[in-house]
Amino acid sequence: MNILLYQPEIPQNTGNIARTCALTETNLHLIKPLGFSLDEKHLKRAGLDYWELVNVSVYDSFDQFQEKNPDAKLYILTTKATKFYHQIEYDQNAFLMFGKETAGIPTEIHEAHPDNRFRIPMRNHEKARSLNLSNAVNIVLYEALRQHGFVGLI
Repeated sequence: MNILLYQPEIPQNTGNIARTCALTETNLHLIKPLGFSLDEKHLKRAGLDYWELVNVSVYDSFDQFQEKNPDAKLYILTTKATKFYHQIEYDQNAFLMFGKETAGIPTEIHEAHPDNRFRIPMRNHEKARSLNLSNAVNIVLYEALRQHGFVGLI
């Protein structure tokens, strides 16, 4: 499995996600610009001493990500989708893509992948727009891992 974060802004979220990736043997992909330095103490603290267990790839742009991963099967989390995350059959090598905390994923990426968009059910309220990024990643990642029998995990 792969987690793909598009321009993440909050170091604690990315650190928490890295820790989840370490414990689930999931690759972490980050698309710049990042809202923090990879050396930032809040990022390191949230990820604890798990960083050495995470396979992290960093890309300068979404185009560069696509060039280096031409066969990547993207699954895009968005509040704009109609399908729910549990209704998707995830590929064994899925790239679960999550947008930046304040703006999500750009329209042009949505338009290029209209059939691979999904959402997490939540209430419809103008002040409750979305879940915390690291919580959303955990919910979706564990569903994808469940579908494949939690291979390699005890």
